[in-house]
Amino acid sequence: MDKDTLIKVVNIEKHFFVEGKKQEVLKDINFEVKKGEFLCLVGPSGCGKSTLLRIVSSLMKADAGEVKLNGRPKMAMVFQNFALFPWLTAEQNVGFGLRMHGIKEEEIAEITHQNIEAMGLAGFEKKHPKELSGGMKQRVGIARALAIKPDVLLLDEPFSSLDVFTGNKLRHDLLSIWEKEKITLLMVSHLIEEAVELADRVIVLTSQPGQIKQIVPIKLPRPRKTRSAEFFKYADQLEELIVNPMAK
Repeated sequence: MDKDTLIKVVNIEKHFFVEGKKQEVLKDINFEVKKGEFLCLVGPSGCGKSTLLRIVSSLMKADAGEVKLNGRPKMAMVFQNFALFPWLTAEQNVGFGLRMHGIKEEEIAEITHQNIEAMGLAGFEKKHPKELSGGMKQRVGIARALAIKPDVLLLDEPFSSLDVFTGNKLRHDLLSIWEKEKITLLMVSHLIEEAVELADRVIVLTSQPGQIKQIVPIKLPRPRKTRSAEFFKYADQLEELIVNPMAK
């Protein structure tokens, strides 16, 4: 593995048993993630995008193949359904991972405050998840993930349950954090335009079993003009790859 590669996914395969029948979910998945890269996974519903993300994060084991890491990069994950602890306040949720790492309370308080401020959560520190909007909940989820200072941030459709305005604002905030912190991002998305707006490269998976159909570099300058002809050209290319089994 070269020094610029942080993650190398090698021959990953995964299956489940549904009503006693073996169902292939992922087959012969191979790709690399470069340090500081923003990579998106897209594909038809049920193609194994989220399963693949969980395998990379070690939350799930592959049935074959392996995920090779350059050193011991620290990973954090942001979930579609927020995955907050309902009995904890926003600041307690943000500091949860730090406590699991044995960080001193004084340092936890400082790091939590910094991430609360960075994610626009000032004034909501003492609120419980049930008192927060969907956008605020996801801000807490992102702040919690960033609090441990990860080398790799994994995101599983983090904006799919949010309204359009809130999703757009959070996408812009995420890009700002990525550009500032230089972390590596691997994100699952079901929105083609989202992938084109955010990613350096987009991995397109086929329908089940999920296989890599194509990896598309997005060669557009940032900030990206989402109404430009070049932007729509990439979006059309990705859509064709997803909906047309014969497209190459």
